Amino acid sequence: MAVWAFLIPLLPLLAAVLIGGLNFFRIVGGEAGEKTSARLAVTAIALSVLTALALLTADLSGQLADSVTYGTWLSSGKLTIAFKLTTGGFNLALASVFSLLLLIAMRFSVNYMHREAGFHRFFFILSLFAAAMLLLVLSGNAVFTFIAWEIAGVCSYWLIAYAYDRPIAAHNATRVFVTNRVGDCGFILAICLSLAWLESADWQFINLSANDLDPGDATLLALSFALAAFAKSAQIPFTPWLARAMEGPTPSSAIFYGGTIIHAGVFLVIQLQPLFMQAPLAMLLLAVVGGLTAIYSYWVGLSQTDIKSSQIFATSAQLGLMFVECGLGFWDLAAWHLGAHAVVRCYLLLTAPSILHNTHGQPIAPVAPILANCRWAFVASLQRGWLEPAMDWLLVKPVLRLAKDVRYIDEYIVDPALGAPAPAIKAVSSLAEWEEQKMGANLDSAEDSFAQGSGLAGKLAQWTAALLNWFEYHFILRGIGRDSIRIGRRLGQAANRFEQLLLQPRYLALFVLITLMVALGYR
Repeated sequence: MAVWAFLIPLLPLLAAVLIGGLNFFRIVGGEAGEKTSARLAVTAIALSVLTALALLTADLSGQLADSVTYGTWLSSGKLTIAFKLTTGGFNLALASVFSLLLLIAMRFSVNYMHREAGFHRFFFILSLFAAAMLLLVLSGNAVFTFIAWEIAGVCSYWLIAYAYDRPIAAHNATRVFVTNRVGDCGFILAICLSLAWLESADWQFINLSANDLDPGDATLLALSFALAAFAKSAQIPFTPWLARAMEGPTPSSAIFYGGTIIHAGVFLVIQLQPLFMQAPLAMLLLAVVGGLTAIYSYWVGLSQTDIKSSQIFATSAQLGLMFVECGLGFWDLAAWHLGAHAVVRCYLLLTAPSILHNTHGQPIAPVAPILANCRWAFVASLQRGWLEPAMDWLLVKPVLRLAKDVRYIDEYIVDPALGAPAPAIKAVSSLAEWEEQKMGANLDSAEDSFAQGSGLAGKLAQWTAALLNWFEYHFILRGIGRDSIRIGRRLGQAANRFEQLLLQPRYLALFVLITLMVALGYR
């Protein structure tokens, strides 16, 4: 029966392809075609639920293999990456829970999204997300987990920007997407290290080989996966992206950030339990970051005035507690906590409008007396601890300045030095040649020897001769005089400015990154 596990992610994928194709070719569209798109999406995820529950029943009765391999995706020398699904244990149980939550959210969306302009687009994205999320949970290989991880992230971006005509929705979607790419860097680094050190990206093999790794190697590998988990599950310093993600429709907010994708980071850590057990530093980091996130989210949640923001900060607080449980070694508790929280939070976000209706007129419960008169705590909570501006100042702005410097060097130093040989320009088209003559470029002129392709070497020789001639005239023929003193002062001032420039955060960060890359290369 394990062979049929591929149907769990495949069926929603087929539904997404059908919905997208029918809508693209205008076979189905508008209000008249809503039933077709809705039935395709709901039927596909319902069949995935039945398949997952059937396999879960077989697994609980001991009649199912732990994994199934469908074939080889890539083979090069000793390296082999197979398409493999995990069909037992925590993975299959979580796939059953997630598929059931996806079914509920899709059925809820049929009425909620009725007559919306993007009805078909919504169900296409939601079906694609369902396929990616179920593949993420069931994949037995880090490479396919990462592929599903990225597809789910793209779907998240699309649904946050569902109302793309609103600037705030597009801006928030972009911020969320870029923030999560930081975690993706950790995931990619972890895959590369696994392939380099273990010659495999199979989850089971990574866990079995954890004992054979050096403590430093195990720690670096675990920290790389931890970075990916922190970003995806909105842990400090990535927490602010979760509140921005509430721009999407309520059903997508519920299933994405209440039920499924927000728990992907915790799931990743639980799946790598043996690896993290060999890295005490990574375990400590899980506990510290999770604890700080729980405290921060509780504190900021006290000043929220809308129900979705309150719910989402409660979500990040619970996720922080899950990371604390993992860091302290309570792995089973973290797994049960993940499953229960996914169900409860998805329900609370889906019923947020009903909760507002039922509690209308009821006063909000007061905060603890010790905090009631603490004005600075209220201001800091209202500003969400200034965490996002602080991260912009520490990370975003230095990178932007570095990019600006690199662009300046490219435009004003590299491009003029390399030039543009005439054969390359002429090869574009006869129209381009006509435009050049019209503008007076005169690339065929004998005077423009550099454009004729005289090359960088000839120019370097010419510049060197001119420099030596200038040096000889000012320093040898005229002697040590005012020119040399003035030039010496200018060189000293330039050296001081260069030193101050190198001490900027963006270049310090660049030097740290280069040092780390050199160390890994030497390793």
